Amino acid sequence: MKAAPAPLAPANLLSLVETRLDLVFAALADPVRRAILERLDGEQLLVSELAAPFDMSLQAVSKHIQVLVRAGLVAQERSGRISRCRLEAGPIYAAAVWLNRYSKYWQTQFDTLAGWLGEIEAAKPPRRRKRR
Repeated sequence: MKAAPAPLAPANLLSLVETRLDLVFAALADPVRRAILERLDGEQLLVSELAAPFDMSLQAVSKHIQVLVRAGLVAQERSGRISRCRLEAGPIYAAAVWLNRYSKYWQTQFDTLAGWLGEIEAAKPPRRRKRR
């Protein structure tokens, strides 16, 4: 009788989460893979359907899909030689949560920009209406 596996220690769990985030961001770094994810938004597609708009071989698109599968962004269901793909949004959500920690840095810049634009708009002389 095999012993139950030991639960993951917090450090190991953190390492696992970081590794998954690394895979997600690496997968999202490629424009072809981002386009594949966009095409899968809300529908399941065959690999051949996913490959159709790209000027590359089916094998090359399949390699991109495998990167997305390893990152957990795409799930594949195989039935014989047919492979159907669907988007798995969980890892994207995890990446968004991670990125959101840093939103305070760019939100301040947006607030500053909005203030400047308001000042510019307020300083403009009123527009005259043309008489007809």
